[in-house]
Amino acid sequence: MSVLLHIEGLDKAHGPHVLFENASVSISEGDKIGFIGRNGAGKSTLLHMIVGGEAKDAGEIVIHPACRLGYLKQHDDFEPGESVIAYLERASGKEEWACAKMAGRFDIKKERLLVPIESLSGGYRMRVKLAAMLLHEPNLMLLDEPTNFLDLQTQLLLEHFLQEWNGAFIIVSHDREFLMETCEQTMEAERGKLFLFPRPVNEYLEYKEEKLALDVKFNQNIETQKKHLESFINRFRAKASKASQAQSKMKQLRKLKTIDIASALKTVKIRIPAVEHRKQFAVRALRLAIGYGDRVIASDISFEIDRGMRVAILGENGKGKSTLLKTLAGRIEKLDGTYTWNNRLKLGFYDQHASETLHPTDTVWNYLERTATPGTEREDLMRMAGDFLFPKDDLEKPISVLSGGERSRLVLAGLLLSRPEVLLLDEPTNHLDLETVEALGNALRRWNGTVLFISHSRTFVNLVATRILDVRDGTVRSYPGTYEEYVYDVAREEGLISKQEQLEEKQEREKGTSKAERHEKQKELKRAISKIEKQLDSLEEERSGIMKLFTQDPAKFDLERTKRLSSLETMIQHTEAEWNRLTEELAKSNNG
Repeated sequence: MSVLLHIEGLDKAHGPHVLFENASVSISEGDKIGFIGRNGAGKSTLLHMIVGGEAKDAGEIVIHPACRLGYLKQHDDFEPGESVIAYLERASGKEEWACAKMAGRFDIKKERLLVPIESLSGGYRMRVKLAAMLLHEPNLMLLDEPTNFLDLQTQLLLEHFLQEWNGAFIIVSHDREFLMETCEQTMEAERGKLFLFPRPVNEYLEYKEEKLALDVKFNQNIETQKKHLESFINRFRAKASKASQAQSKMKQLRKLKTIDIASALKTVKIRIPAVEHRKQFAVRALRLAIGYGDRVIASDISFEIDRGMRVAILGENGKGKSTLLKTLAGRIEKLDGTYTWNNRLKLGFYDQHASETLHPTDTVWNYLERTATPGTEREDLMRMAGDFLFPKDDLEKPISVLSGGERSRLVLAGLLLSRPEVLLLDEPTNHLDLETVEALGNALRRWNGTVLFISHSRTFVNLVATRILDVRDGTVRSYPGTYEEYVYDVAREEGLISKQEQLEEKQEREKGTSKAERHEKQKELKRAISKIEKQLDSLEEERSGIMKLFTQDPAKFDLERTKRLSSLETMIQHTEAEWNRLTEELAKSNNG
């Protein structure tokens, strides 16, 4: 595989903040790379530098002659009122027929080619930008957070396209699920360096943990050896008979070197205060209609959500997800019907654009102090700031100098300080890094309050959702299955499930074994296997203890222990047989 892009000795800083220092990496033909790193680590900046949109401070970025770059930006570059076909022609310099053919690959056809781009949903805007990039026939694509604001339908389409594409790409994304489905390698920006690992993101993160554990153990062993050598030297260095040995030990001591282990990067610690939990409804809607002014977006909406539920609101962009959430939050008026919140429930609303409305001259501390529940102790404010990675030195920073990720974290911290019993979250994961997305998801999963949320991060939805509201066809309905089944159904509707897979699904239904039933059976089997494994561990531990006693005093005969050992052997045999039966049953269930 020939090299398409080579970076050597790269330096880049934004003021006092060093992004890259002597960073190097090479990208070859066919590399499918997921690019991860903390907010502010320099991921977007690196892509900007590669395409010439930002200058490097030092080093080399060599784009080889065979490399044809394609760059998918986070931000739109459409002109006001510009139609889809006009934009594609302008952006690519290609003829209309070629632009229309490429757009057709993303289901942008006929009258949709003539509409103003600004009238399209975020998902279709992303499809237009993808088509424009591909018209340049790249063999190395740079995609900066392509899943931000993308509905599931467009995500699956993009995912399928990337799986089939034979060129190279680098994807910046905070969604682990998306990276796992599309990328074969992982690149991380950390502490000013670039590290390229030849396996997917899950394996890379496991490798990092294992390497750290091995390095720590190695250093502990070295320190133990040092202590032994120092003890010998201190004891015998003054004795003439041992002088040569002491000198030898001193040489060994000088050769013992520990591995430098950088202090762990601080991680977000999201702790949401527990709320009083009662088995009551949280919100009810009856024949609700939502929209703006005379424009009805969705109607005939009826549902009931119990307290403690975590409800994902899913569906195509532009069909009413945010409108529903804003209506329930009281931010916009309902058009018809009713909705009722349980008495005295305190709501907290996160607007996906909230970070853009922060006052630039406000400080971190002032914002947290103002949004917190009156009477909140200074210590609690400080703790929440620290948990969201705002140390004491950052509290007087003006909001104007914060990155997009820092602003999103600040808004979330302020929201939690208001101590809501219900959280209404509209795209809370945009602009957050992978670690923060998963920390927020895990915190919400543990929380006993009620959550209604919109998110296009499949990792986040998987972590949090216990129920789904599906927005489509001008109304909102409760989806009966799991999120996994929802994703499968959407993929099938988009034509991304093969006929063979659909046939297998049909055969399963005819057998009377639905996906949900099979999933529940698998969970039961796993629980049973886990229980048996614990029993086996306990039985084998007891057997080992008796065997040890026999070994210590082989001449002594103990009738009770001998009987117990015989019983243990029989119990272990039966338990192992049951374990084998259950694991075989689970394997058959997994294979359909």
